[in-house]
Amino acid sequence: MSEEVAAHLRHAIMTAEIRPGEFIRMDDMAARLGVSVTPVREALLTLRGEGMVSLAPHRGYIVAALSRIDVEDLFWLQSEIAVRVALRTAQAITSEQIGELEWCNQKLAVAVRAGDGPEVADAEFEFHRIHNLVADSGKLSWFLLSATRYTPTQLYATDPEWGEVAVDSHAKLIAAYRKGNREQVIEQTRRQFTDGAARLTKHLEATGIWD
Repeated sequence: MSEEVAAHLRHAIMTAEIRPGEFIRMDDMAARLGVSVTPVREALLTLRGEGMVSLAPHRGYIVAALSRIDVEDLFWLQSEIAVRVALRTAQAITSEQIGELEWCNQKLAVAVRAGDGPEVADAEFEFHRIHNLVADSGKLSWFLLSATRYTPTQLYATDPEWGEVAVDSHAKLIAAYRKGNREQVIEQTRRQFTDGAARLTKHLEATGIWD
């Protein structure tokens, strides 16, 4: 339960739903989420360890600053790890596994056309789960998963333009695996994170947190 609360708070902070400098009151947040105070307290301790909130004595937890450089660094890190995973996948992937990725991408395309945010998120997760399993690089995949915890998945899942880019990028990545095109594997992997960073930056600019 505490990890679910932490995920909710990460999303709210990364999208500026809860803005830098705002206090997070445990009682209020527990009531809003319909949980007890305990998982909220545990979640805030986790986020404090991640540098997303700080503890003000006798006042509670306050949301830390989120800069443009923070966003840039976050997606740069994800991209660098993802490229290494993708190159490992390129060396190991079979025709059958390529078929699995194609099926996942078709499922994603259907969800994007339907505007079904939860299904988009599920299909995208499944694509990358299968993709990363092929790489057989447990530690790298774990680091990538840890880094992507800060990606506001639902923000993208409800953005049809992002969905179209994701489907196209996945299709080109799959084609690169079929042809053994290392350069395209790198380009299409990085494209996803460059696009994600640009969209999140644009969203945060619109919220006015950097004015």
